Amino acid sequence: MIKTPDASVRQNDTVNDSANANNMDNHNIDGKQTVSQDHAVRKRIISKSVLGLISSFMLLPILIVLLSWTQPIADIWTHMADYVLPQVLKNTAILLLMVTVVSGTIGTALAWVTSMYRFPGQRFFSWALMLPLAIPAYVLAFVTIGIVDFSGPLQTGLRDLGFDTAIPSIRNVWGAGLVLSLAFYPYVYLLARQAFLSQGRRVIEAGQMLGLSRSRVFFRLALPQALPWIIGGLLLASMETLADFGAVSVFNVDTFTTAIYKAWFGFFSLTTAAQLAALLIGVIFIVVLFEQYWQTKRGNNVTQGSSQRFDASTPAKLGMTLLCTLVFAGAFLIPFLQLIYWTALNFRQDFDARYIDFVTNSLMIASMTTIFIAFLAIIIAWIKRQYPDKLTKLMTTLANLGYVVPGTVLAVGIFIPIAWLDNQMIAFGITTQQVLSGSVIVMLLALSTRFMTVSFQPVDRQLQRLTVNQEAAAKLLSDSPYQRWRQVMLPVISPGILTGLLMGFVEVMKEMPITLMTRRQGWDTLAVRVFEMTSEGMWGRAALPSLLIVLVGLLPVWILLRQSDKQG
Repeated sequence: MIKTPDASVRQNDTVNDSANANNMDNHNIDGKQTVSQDHAVRKRIISKSVLGLISSFMLLPILIVLLSWTQPIADIWTHMADYVLPQVLKNTAILLLMVTVVSGTIGTALAWVTSMYRFPGQRFFSWALMLPLAIPAYVLAFVTIGIVDFSGPLQTGLRDLGFDTAIPSIRNVWGAGLVLSLAFYPYVYLLARQAFLSQGRRVIEAGQMLGLSRSRVFFRLALPQALPWIIGGLLLASMETLADFGAVSVFNVDTFTTAIYKAWFGFFSLTTAAQLAALLIGVIFIVVLFEQYWQTKRGNNVTQGSSQRFDASTPAKLGMTLLCTLVFAGAFLIPFLQLIYWTALNFRQDFDARYIDFVTNSLMIASMTTIFIAFLAIIIAWIKRQYPDKLTKLMTTLANLGYVVPGTVLAVGIFIPIAWLDNQMIAFGITTQQVLSGSVIVMLLALSTRFMTVSFQPVDRQLQRLTVNQEAAAKLLSDSPYQRWRQVMLPVISPGILTGLLMGFVEVMKEMPITLMTRRQGWDTLAVRVFEMTSEGMWGRAALPSLLIVLVGLLPVWILLRQSDKQG
């Protein structure tokens, strides 16, 4: 006879088995959670390390320049202090003051009339007044001189009409300031117009209810509210003025950027060039601090105001149209037409096989740089999104710091460590001559540092549109990170990537000092060709490469305007 266990024994065995199973499940869950946590920690460490390496790479040229003060060269600095620095400081101060006043006045006035009033041509000028951004300042500089000079079409036409009074020469710091103001006023115009549109017509209506005229409404209500945006645009224009090299070279005006170039290629002292660059960095950082302050003042919560605009009297409408026409003609239309005329006049003489190399070199370095910085921008933006802590934000800021540093400074900061590495390889017998200095690698590194933020900003803004719910849904759809990126993430950020590629490409095509100072002998681009021709006063022969650069600059402006029209 076989004994069977009673019910209580069987129940106890069942409970024990269930408890053991639960313990095993809990152990498995705990184990999976531990593995998942370890994986998350490793991913975080790797991400922060990658971001730290990128930030360090972007910061290295600036640190190299600042460390140059550990090796002062007394003889050269005595000469610089006596004959160079006084004029450099004076010219820089005049340029900053003039650009601030003129570009601020022009940009604010144009922003106010195009955003608040209806007048003939208002819709056209609203976007056309941004087109001067497509013309590099150095192109606008030599075209202006070519038109206004004694032998130019303006004075020649006046003499043909019987006017013998010569126009005063503009080849001075005041002429340079005027041209830079026309080149950089769009920075003020864009931000000021954004501020005025956010106010809408309600600010005028509120002022009129208080018994104020429209002019008093502008000065007492609208302008104070828009002041943070206007100052932000002025600070951007100031940074561009400090960084300019080509335009002041055309006008033969000595500033920090030209002094850096002369110290390197005139005194053959890379150390002195680096020390001058360090002084310029100090001035730039002061401007950056002001810009950051006013950026926090204006914030990011700008809402679109009413699109309805006010009518004005017929003389006022004609005055608004005349103002917009004069600025548009002087900053874009006349220089653009003059470039076309000079190009047609000198095309057969100037165009030859060398232009194939100019265009090829320009397209190659621009394409390489934009692809490289777009790849880095995606990585930085994604890490910033995944780990939005203070350390990540700091490293992200450092990675984008190069845009506020002039090209001449970055050229020096990149060239010094590359030259040192070349010398070390020669000393150890690895090579018998310098192989890195003057190579495309130097240009690529310097240009990437300079324009990193041009690609990062649109990618980062576009990535911020990806909601937490969309990201969670993507994880539910697939366990593969690659598929999530391809099917969900990439379609969201692709407009930002395209914008970054276009803007980066144009900026590299326009960049002159980095290419000029770091290229090897004979490796020329369109920008270098412009510099060589303008250095000899050959304005007509500088027109063809300049026109090509301007046309490349107009392409993304046209595409971005079409995109904004579709979104609107």
